[in-house]
Amino acid sequence: MHHTFDFESDIRAALDVLRKGGIILYPTDTVWGLGCDATNHDAVSRIYAIKRREDSKSMLSLVDSAAMLERTVENVPDAAWQLIEAATDPITIIYDHPTGLASNLLAPDGSAGIRITSERFSRELCRRLHRPIVSTSANISGQPTSSDFQSIDRDITEKVDYIASYGRDLGRNCKPSGIIKISDGGLFRIIR
Repeated sequence: MHHTFDFESDIRAALDVLRKGGIILYPTDTVWGLGCDATNHDAVSRIYAIKRREDSKSMLSLVDSAAMLERTVENVPDAAWQLIEAATDPITIIYDHPTGLASNLLAPDGSAGIRITSERFSRELCRRLHRPIVSTSANISGQPTSSDFQSIDRDITEKVDYIASYGRDLGRNCKPSGIIKISDGGLFRIIR
């Protein structure tokens, strides 16, 4: 049966799940990701359980814009803005003082990784949810990252509440983003 793809209903269905604290599997600006409302502690816990990952390993969040980044980080250092403006590839920045994110998303030092996504589906989700959305690779912890939809483990796809239709045929050569940690003083180190 030929299924005509409808972006709007796909987004609405994903949003409905996110608002109820559910978990989605969705395309991002890098790899396919497991996602939830980044402010929802219970939803974040469920993703750790699906990935079989210890809570001490933090996960990153996506935002749709500079404005949402400013609402999610107490003080975005100038160095971060310079990196974001200069970056040609997706770049995740780890900030010292995120605000409003679920506590179990934070690293032991209180920091959190956040990326502004320019990819159509993930950006629209953030924009309409008005909140950051968790994005973590759709794999069991320790297993290789799935670069495309087809290679995602059934163990993952069976445990999520919604799988996006959009982008299933995209992203055969996607790779994870670069990661840079920037402290309030503007010092930074490259993590990946």
